[in-house]
Order: sequence, then structure tokens, then C-alpha cells
Amino acid sequence: MAIKTACSEKEIAGIGADMEAQLGGFKPNFMVFFASSKYDPDEISRTMRETFGDIPMIGSSTAGEITSGKMMQNSVVAMFCDNGTISDVKVEVVENIKSENRVPAAFAGFEQYFKAPMASMDIGKYVGIILVDGLTGAEERLMEKIGDLTDVIFVGGSAGDDLKFSRTFVYANGKSYDNAAVLALIKPAKGFDIIKTQSFSSFGKNLLATQVDEQDRKVIAFNGIPAIDAYAQALGINTEEAADRFMSHPVGLVVGNDFYVRSPQQVRDKSIVFYCNIKEGMDLKVLTSTNIVEDTKRAVEAKITEMGGAAGIINFHCILRTLELMQKNQCEAYGRIFSSIPTIGFSTYGEEYMGHINQTATMLVLK
Repeated sequence: MAIKTACSEKEIAGIGADMEAQLGGFKPNFMVFFASSKYDPDEISRTMRETFGDIPMIGSSTAGEITSGKMMQNSVVAMFCDNGTISDVKVEVVENIKSENRVPAAFAGFEQYFKAPMASMDIGKYVGIILVDGLTGAEERLMEKIGDLTDVIFVGGSAGDDLKFSRTFVYANGKSYDNAAVLALIKPAKGFDIIKTQSFSSFGKNLLATQVDEQDRKVIAFNGIPAIDAYAQALGINTEEAADRFMSHPVGLVVGNDFYVRSPQQVRDKSIVFYCNIKEGMDLKVLTSTNIVEDTKRAVEAKITEMGGAAGIINFHCILRTLELMQKNQCEAYGRIFSSIPTIGFSTYGEEYMGHINQTATMLVLK
């Protein structure tokens, strides 16, 4: 078997031995782990290093975990790959992301390691994972710089802290970081693909962003009037009710036949603060929610059929989707979608794929 997963709900002192027992002698060359924010960041990253040795490893804190067949809380989940799945991987840390953009330095490290320029790297042979401190607001800048420098796809998520919104962490090679992003450039042995799925359809109304404050992810006006008034008008409701519809009716940027979701977070005066950036002049569709379980099952089954099978899935799953699943008592049904495939994932504070998005699941599928 080229991929194994493990999960543990033990206290930190017992996690290493618990996971090692689940591996049963499997010898990985790469590890990804996602850990509840209940675990001390320095201790969990050090424990993984001490237990599994000097292999490339990345991870993050979470707002909930996913493993094969289950959605979890207060746990650690991990995926272990051997050279039958990952032929090579290099990890780089990008620090101080609130005020700087050090992606070029990380990419220089990748180029030196793989002996190939990022600008012309074969996008069918390489894929990236990105994990970001989820409270920095830096995801758009990072993803834009990555897109400027390479066509290699980077997929990932923003770290969580179980809805405390206090501190989130990313992990690399035995150390923990905040105000940072971790990048892994991977050369899969047998191929890969990406799933991006969101459970929305068009509500049939458009909102044009006519005044925005990009730095604060705030839309001041849609369609030339205060943002919350325009949003309420589009839904045909009173302004006072509008914030209650944010989860079920986000907005989306339409690209081809696909939506890139931007989720409203809160009302500030008559402006709307979003979980990710909206640029002035963006024409957005108001969306309405559909069935997360059915939509995800369909997307996963279609991709596995297209690929002729999958060895493992890493699922970056928006916390807003998790909250909706909890509201609708569908967490067990969602977990069962992944019961037959080695899977790990976590509830994120935002998803990365061709930019920064919300209320979406982005998944790396390894063959």
C-alpha cells in the first residue's frame, strides 16, 4: 500500500505511539497532518518529528478534522505516503506573510532542489500544497504571487483554531509557525488531480461591487448603494434579516460554468465584510445553497472514475460547510463519502485553488 492514514484522540504524550501502531511498519517518505487547536503547536510538531523522523512533513491547526469515513473534533489526523505515491517532495516555509511576500525565495528553493524553473515546470508532473496561517488575511497576495510565477497548481487551506479566531498555526519539519505559510512541491509517482466542489446554484440576481476596501475585505457598495441594502434587495428581504442569510446565500464570481465563492462574514455599518477579497468592478452572482453531501459524493465518484481509481485524498473543507453539515445533521453522511479511500482533511478558514475562496472543498487526489 502506497498511502496509509492514522488518527488519534489521545493526549499529546500518547499520539506518536498510537499513530505508529496504526502504521504497522509502513515506511513513509512524506507526511501531512492536521491537528486540533487543543494541542500545543510546538509540542505536536515536535512529537511528529520525534516519532516519524527526518522525512518531509507539513501540517496545520484546524477547526475540525476529517479522516477516512469520519468527521472528527479534538483529534490529529495524518497521511503517510511512500515512494510508490510520492516520488519526491520539497517543503519551504514562507514567513512574515502579513507584511512581506517571500514566495520568490521559496520558489528559488524548489528550483534548486528539482533543478527546474518554476515558470516552465511540467504541470502534469508536479503539484503544490499550501497551508496558511488563517488569521493573516494574506492568502490573496500569496496566491496571486504563486500564479504570477508558475502554472503549477497549488491547492490547500487556511489553518483554523476551532472557531476561537485567536491564533492559527502551520507546521513544517518539526516546527510550528504563525504569520507564515508552508508550501510543499510534490512530484507524484502515478499522477494526481484536483477536485473543487461547492454546493450552490445561482439565485438569479447580480451584485456589482462599486466601492470596496480591499485591505479589509470590505464591500462598501454594491450596484451603487450601501452593500447590505443591495444584498437584501437582491434576496427580496428586509435589511435586518440579511445577515441571517449569509451562509445559505453567499456570492460567487462566475468563471465559465463554475463558481468561485466569496462568503459574507459580518455587517459593519452598511458595508459587508467578506472572508475573502472582492475587487472593485467584480460582477458577482448571488448564490443559493444545494445539498453538500449529494454534490460532494457526485464530484468524488466522478473524479475517481475519470482517474481510474485513487490512492488517497487530502480534503481542504471550509468550516462554513462543516457548520452547515452540523446544522443539518449530515456529518456522518459526509464522512461516509470517503470511507473506502485513504483520506485526511480539516475544516479550514478558507480554501486555496486558483486564488482564495470560501464555502468550498478543494481536494488533492493522488493516484
